[in-house]
Amino acid sequence: MKPSGSKFQVGPDPRSPPPPPHEYRARPPPNEEESPESAIQGSTADTLPEPAPPIPYWSTKRHLTCGNPTPAPSWSAKPTAWRPAPGKLKTSYAALVLCLNIDVDPPDVVKTNPCAHLECWVDPHSMPSHKALEAIGNNLKHQFECLSLKIPYKPILDPSYEDLRRFCQSLRRQAQDDAVLFHYNGHGVPKPTSSGELWCFNRDYTQYIPVSLQEVQNWLGAPGVYIWDCSAAGHLLTNFNIFATRRDQEMQLQPGVYGSSGKQPYQSSLQLAACMAHEQLPSCPELPADLFTSCLTSPIDIALRFFLMNHQLPNNITVDMVLQLPGDLKDRKTPLGELNWIFTAITDTIAWTTFDHETFTRLYRCDLLIACLFRNFLLAERIMKNYSCTPHTSPALPPTNTHPLWATWDLAVDTCLRQLPNLLYINTDDSKDTEPKPVPRGANVAVPGRIGQMYRQQDKNAPAVPVPPEGTKPYVYSPSRFFSDQLTAFEVWISRGGSALTKRGPMSLPSSGERVASDESLDRKLDLQQPLNGLHHLVPRKPPDQLPIVLQVLLSQPHRLRALILLSQFVDLGPWAVNLVLTIGIFPYISKLLQAAGQDLRPVLIFIWARIMAVDPSVQNDLFASHGYKYFSTILGLRDEHALPNSSEHKAMCSFILSALARDFVHGQNACRQERVFDNCYDALNDGDFLLRQWSALCIAQMWDANDEMKIYGVDHGAQDRLVGLLSDDSVEVRCAALYALGTFFGASGSANAQKRGGGGTGMMSQLEETVQFRMEIAVATGATLAIREDASPMCRKELLVMLSCLVKEWRGYFIICAWLYWEEDRKWRLGGSVDEDDLASQAVAEWLDDCPDDDSREGQRVLLSSFFTIFVCLLDFSADPYSEVTTHAQTIVDYIVALLLESPFSRVDSATLRSAPTRNRSPERQGYGARSRVSSVQMSPSMPPGSPGGAGRPALSRADTMTSTFSNTLKRTGSFANALKSLANGITFPSAEDVRAAPPITTQQLRPETELPRPPSPNLNIANYASPYPPPAGEGTNSLPCEPSDFYPSDVMQALIAEDMERLRARRRTPHEAHHYQSMYAQSPMVPSPSSSTFSMESGIILGLGTGKNVRETLPLKSVYYDWCCEYFKEPQMRQAEADEPGSTEYNYQVWRQQRNEKVMVETMNQSEPAETCRWDRSVATIQTASYPLTVAFHSYDQHVVVANDKDTISVWDWSKRKRLCHFCNGNPRGTNITALEIVNQDIGGIIVSGSADGVVRLYRNYDPTLQQGPIQMVSSWRALNELIYTDHGAGMIMDWNQPSGVLLVGGDSRTVKVWDAQTETSVSDLDTNSNAPLTSMSTDPRSSQTFVAGFADGALKVFDRRLDDEQAIVRSYAEHNSWVQNVRWQPVADRQPMSASLDGEVKLWDMRGRDVAAQTWDMQSVGIAAFDMHPLTPVFATTSAVNANHWRSQRVLVQNALNAPDTSLSSFMLSTGLGSSPTRTFPAPYVPRWTSLTFHPREMLYAIGAPDGNLRIMGCKLT
Repeated sequence: MKPSGSKFQVGPDPRSPPPPPHEYRARPPPNEEESPESAIQGSTADTLPEPAPPIPYWSTKRHLTCGNPTPAPSWSAKPTAWRPAPGKLKTSYAALVLCLNIDVDPPDVVKTNPCAHLECWVDPHSMPSHKALEAIGNNLKHQFECLSLKIPYKPILDPSYEDLRRFCQSLRRQAQDDAVLFHYNGHGVPKPTSSGELWCFNRDYTQYIPVSLQEVQNWLGAPGVYIWDCSAAGHLLTNFNIFATRRDQEMQLQPGVYGSSGKQPYQSSLQLAACMAHEQLPSCPELPADLFTSCLTSPIDIALRFFLMNHQLPNNITVDMVLQLPGDLKDRKTPLGELNWIFTAITDTIAWTTFDHETFTRLYRCDLLIACLFRNFLLAERIMKNYSCTPHTSPALPPTNTHPLWATWDLAVDTCLRQLPNLLYINTDDSKDTEPKPVPRGANVAVPGRIGQMYRQQDKNAPAVPVPPEGTKPYVYSPSRFFSDQLTAFEVWISRGGSALTKRGPMSLPSSGERVASDESLDRKLDLQQPLNGLHHLVPRKPPDQLPIVLQVLLSQPHRLRALILLSQFVDLGPWAVNLVLTIGIFPYISKLLQAAGQDLRPVLIFIWARIMAVDPSVQNDLFASHGYKYFSTILGLRDEHALPNSSEHKAMCSFILSALARDFVHGQNACRQERVFDNCYDALNDGDFLLRQWSALCIAQMWDANDEMKIYGVDHGAQDRLVGLLSDDSVEVRCAALYALGTFFGASGSANAQKRGGGGTGMMSQLEETVQFRMEIAVATGATLAIREDASPMCRKELLVMLSCLVKEWRGYFIICAWLYWEEDRKWRLGGSVDEDDLASQAVAEWLDDCPDDDSREGQRVLLSSFFTIFVCLLDFSADPYSEVTTHAQTIVDYIVALLLESPFSRVDSATLRSAPTRNRSPERQGYGARSRVSSVQMSPSMPPGSPGGAGRPALSRADTMTSTFSNTLKRTGSFANALKSLANGITFPSAEDVRAAPPITTQQLRPETELPRPPSPNLNIANYASPYPPPAGEGTNSLPCEPSDFYPSDVMQALIAEDMERLRARRRTPHEAHHYQSMYAQSPMVPSPSSSTFSMESGIILGLGTGKNVRETLPLKSVYYDWCCEYFKEPQMRQAEADEPGSTEYNYQVWRQQRNEKVMVETMNQSEPAETCRWDRSVATIQTASYPLTVAFHSYDQHVVVANDKDTISVWDWSKRKRLCHFCNGNPRGTNITALEIVNQDIGGIIVSGSADGVVRLYRNYDPTLQQGPIQMVSSWRALNELIYTDHGAGMIMDWNQPSGVLLVGGDSRTVKVWDAQTETSVSDLDTNSNAPLTSMSTDPRSSQTFVAGFADGALKVFDRRLDDEQAIVRSYAEHNSWVQNVRWQPVADRQPMSASLDGEVKLWDMRGRDVAAQTWDMQSVGIAAFDMHPLTPVFATTSAVNANHWRSQRVLVQNALNAPDTSLSSFMLSTGLGSSPTRTFPAPYVPRWTSLTFHPREMLYAIGAPDGNLRIMGCKLT
């Protein structure tokens, strides 16, 4: 099992470093991590560095997939069917036909002398012929009963033609549609003819009567199993197939014979023939005459005889001694039983490694008798081919007589027989005494000629068994080491590269089937897989040959635990391994083990079952039928943490198994309820292990899915409130699981069937009043919205939208009202109107509230409308989300609401404004906050108004203050709602799914000029599809709005829509049958009218003839795939390290090289930092010509990369040493905003570019280095890091500061707060108040204390923050000596707690936090002002560039100064040309960048970059030599 110290989690564990390459060990705890500096000081030559930093942020699986299931590899595209096919053969009756005619030889057979004469181990000449025939028949029946006791066997002895026909027809009638076994022994009749005739007798036994196989087929029908034990048996097999093919062709011409009738074709019959058509049966006197039958029915007997004939054993072991081998075939603890057990395991393994999957399953896993016959057939082939006889079958099987496992069988037989003298208590020292001594009566003896057939002799024979001589201890049989050796070999295969991938070939995993995907789709699938594994051209290794043997070992108590542990390690390799295990037929055994009482099996059984349920959820039916779910529900309910190792992890697996049981399975849901699974999961929501919390929520979700009774039970226990509380969990996966559960609570579908969309809201809730249920739904939805709307994880935001889509579907009337109110406010504000009491929206709300009977109900309705409006505004906010999938989902919901609004009676009220778009009277000074993410005919306005929409010039709706701020912020981010409606009002159809599909990934070969980059890079998996609320246009336009106004008022429409919503709620609250009927009527149809067009309005007493939504397609609720994504965790390896952590892998070697390179760079730069304090800094290193003005620049610490953001919102990455551009891409921020911040995270292992733009959005990008061949550039994540922006004429945009050791991203700028984002949890951990109305212009974290940072402001203030204090009291020091905008702040690298700052007026100041609130030192660096300032992180050297203005624009002065020297001395001073042809007409080149020059020091190298207005980026360095 997995080491006890490890943790199960979705995706790779970012909190644990990989083991060193020289040993395998469990991942160390976090306290074993070392900083880069300590690693350098403590490293030795013989110890390799760890290949990865302790915590690579934004690098887990959720950042590569965003909760979307990963496409399966191409080699596993077609799942393997392991269950028997519906048309499997099931043998129910058997006819044993013996045509021996003892004492009369057939005319065409010449027997040798001596020759084989035993038939079924009976000498026919030792007794009268009729008794001999009867004894042979009885023995044959007993031999077949040893194979399967459930089948009645009918011996037919020397039958006549009429008897044979009667018996065959009778067996077919009794068998009905099952298979009939027909065993034919023709040793006493002529050989079959070439035309397919076998022989029997007439009634007087004076003639041989031919019987055509066509007649046999008529008598026995289909299907059947035929055994031909006679010379020239190949004639029968060949002609049977010919006749069967001909008969099946005739039957196919008759409709209804096959298929619907359930009958199987004749060609489905199985045949086993003893020899080819030209061959004759062997007549070796040492072997029985029916050698083929003996091999099939008594394999151990014949195998031991054959072994003695071909091997010489010591102690003169004879056949007679072997005949008395003690034991029982069914007792595996005895010598004979052990041999039979080993024989079964070896023949099973030979078949599995030789035959294809379909053949193996059909012959060895469908019917017990057929499996035994074909297993024993392998022995017949091995023996009889030594006598020039070739057994063969139909269907034809490849030869197995030379399989290497036969040598293993010989070894096992040799080991057993060498103990035989001791078992028989024969004195091997006395060569004359080679026979066992007589034993007294009353013991067990072996019947001569039948090994192991022990009978209790009480009437005829005198039983005897070998007994020890007097005074001698009984000999203890030494069991074979076969199974333990095979388990060891299996363990070696797993531990020595079992998980390794290889190229396709003879040593790789065989293909599971034909590839059904087209080349184009397959190439796309490979592109999606490459970022996840990078090894899409490799496949798993060929599975070990010991896998079927492990199945047999499970039957043994001593080896069971070890076998299960090895089996768990094997299934951990992936779904392909689970499919192989299921194909072998291990599922029935694993199912039976759930009834075992041993606690030592619990962990491994839970692990294996979790893997099986993840790969094949259909086993839920088997788990329910066998009541195996009680095993897992009992473990989930354990209260003793010490009763199970790693209790939380295994309980999480039990929760997953039970959730898979309940998914799409009502009986499973009811079973979980009876076993109190809901209560146990509810209690586990507070567990300390995040995986258990996650799967407990998901299990609750599956129990809730379309089950009103479970929802009622959950509400009674307050489960919905507990789940809302989980929305503040530190784990992203737990938050998403809680949202998923709330989604199913509101009616979202948790089904695996993509066609099941869900619906029906929270269901009946018969225990609540309808108003209580209504308010409960809105309270839960509002609480979830407010908790997640600012979440940094797009996966959480996606799940929130799925939940809200259910709410929109059930309460569409309220959302139509909110959309209309928003429209009226937006229209009035854009027309320049002022707030008054006569506007349409305010008057409608007032009239609607006036109809309330009292003040309490009036206040309650106002709060409800306020909550709906809050949710609606958040939906508008999400429709402009920076992450494309979130945008697509939100646009689907918003457009659905807008379509309903346009179809609503609001468009027909008197003085309606929906029929025309407003004329914009305002000309905003600043543009750029439009929604550029919409790529369709519905274009939203690219401009946004200045100031706060909630100000004096903005109409306001009466609602809660918290909603007002949300409403205002959204208006500043989204485009004009009016223009969206204008497009719809003009009859333009909604965009199709193709219109909003993500752009293809940008590759380096497809780079275009920067000005033509259309969109930012897409995420790795972008599967969200836009769903239009309108069907494709056909005939007359369905989007045109009604033109005839009506004489009702807006308040009447509001009352009608709300009344319809309440009637929809009452429909849900009816009996379950009616509720489900309502759901099927209104939720599952692809084109359904809104309830407002039904009789709902008349029932509510408001007769308006609304007809709202009759042309709107039901696109809601959305469907989540988060559960499927979580299930992939149990398909991924958990017992081994990731590929990048495996010593010797390509990724591991690359990270080792990077770590060594990084340490070398760190040592070299540390040595250079001291001499750089006194050297000149004017050495020109490189000049890069960019396409436009480089606003922001960031160096990579270890790679020779520099990232440049220009004024065209384009980010480019350059190799500054080669002056080569590696890539460039569009950032996607709105027009009129700029990229104001750049950071590179995870620089130790590669790097992720983090960009911050003036619209408050953070975006992360990966795969920017094409030389690594990691695939196209992809967006990792994006979110709105600043929500409450202050709009000024000259703002700072958004300022970021990243601290890698703590994983904290500080975000500030045009805001009154500094938000602290935790990269690990992807949440805002605190909002620090700046206590300033001026924008924050720069930030820097103290390198010696990550809890402290300094910030500069536009009013010249400098403030020091301590994040450990309360948000309002986080400012610990304030400085106010600067008189102008603080351009930048940095920490002095060699002194403790000494920040430096520079302002636009040319002053640079050094501050000592331990001293007074005055500057410790001041430099007047630039007389004309400072354009840019920065300080090197390792050496006390800073640089400034002079400002560009109307008087000084041809060149800029660059000054490099040592902070420890006197202010009047500098290290370097030189002039750089600006490249401007004339005096600048603008104060600054961009609205949010108050500088004409960008200046950035390299984090480690003694370099700095200067970006000039002419587009040149100059890399300057220190002259160290």
